[in-house]
Amino acid sequence: MSADGIDFGLGLRPEHYEEIVASPGRVSWFEALSENYMVPGGSPMHWLDRIRRDYPMALHGVSLSIGSVDPLNERYLDDLKALAERVQPMWISDHLCFTGLRGLNMHDLLPLPYTEEALDHVAERVMRVQDRLGRRLVLENVSSYVTYAASELTEWDFIAELTRRADCEILLDVNNVYVSAFNHEFDALAFLRAMPRERVRQFHLAGHTHKGSHIIDTHDHPIVPDVWALYAEAVRLFPGVPTMIERDADIPPYEELLAELDVARGIAAGVRRGAITPVLSGAGR
Repeated sequence: MSADGIDFGLGLRPEHYEEIVASPGRVSWFEALSENYMVPGGSPMHWLDRIRRDYPMALHGVSLSIGSVDPLNERYLDDLKALAERVQPMWISDHLCFTGLRGLNMHDLLPLPYTEEALDHVAERVMRVQDRLGRRLVLENVSSYVTYAASELTEWDFIAELTRRADCEILLDVNNVYVSAFNHEFDALAFLRAMPRERVRQFHLAGHTHKGSHIIDTHDHPIVPDVWALYAEAVRLFPGVPTMIERDADIPPYEELLAELDVARGIAAGVRRGAITPVLSGAGR
């Protein structure tokens, strides 16, 4: 637990297993990718069991496909529940998206049309998953590169209403807000300010790749200044929410991620003291 009352964590990655065990106490908690640990034995589960002795753990998935029109994957839910019973995570999260159609997993996090019909559909599925797992589900806003002509709501209004109808929570990915705001030219601050404070369970921070006309959420670069500025506003709006940094490609040395985590700690402390005033506005273009 940090002195600022905010926990700071990292994504658990195999490249860092040994260093994490060898130098405990430098991170408050870890987030494990659910699908990497759904086989009961083997090296990944060995390390997860070892690390969770010393650290609180959250589970984060990429395959729930909560927005799909396909039936819920019952085997996946069985495996996820078994993993949760073993790990006893602080919470379980996944993405507000769909990942495929007719049983085909596209291995991408595809955005939803923000319609009343989709809202009813997703809320019903979220409640079924929560009943199955025996806990609230935490859903992450995804980065997106397309929008739908059929959409009737903004993404932020869709998310806020979903949490009310399904009694679920939000994993607020600050980088994804920034990426989508740039790509679709909306106000990133409006997105943050529309989130119901009591529903925000966790922050994600990550790097991205800027292509000039658009941004891709690649998780292979350090966090950029504009995302740090948006994070400062998120901390101001949602004090005490745990923060976690993701890196999924070009994995750097553990020390480099710890240094980024120190930046997050410093920003949160500065916001709490009133020494940092968020200044980002608009979509960042």
